[in-house]
Amino acid sequence: MQLGTRWSVGDVPPARLPESVVTAISEVEAEIGDRPGWRWTLTWLEGRPVVELDDGTTIRTGHDGAVTVEQAD
Repeated sequence: MQLGTRWSVGDVPPARLPESVVTAISEVEAEIGDRPGWRWTLTWLEGRPVVELDDGTTIRTGHDGAVTVEQAD
């Protein structure tokens, strides 16, 4: 696993993320609305991005390139 970066909900995601992941982030942010103080954490696993929101919502890219969103319970 390789550490990436953190950024606040509503801020521009890192430029190195694939557009499909950026779209998923935008969709999650539209669902949750304004969340002051909430942040995203980007890590890299086997060269693919894993993006996790403070509430546990996780966005992953599979081996096939498909993006999945796992909502927090």
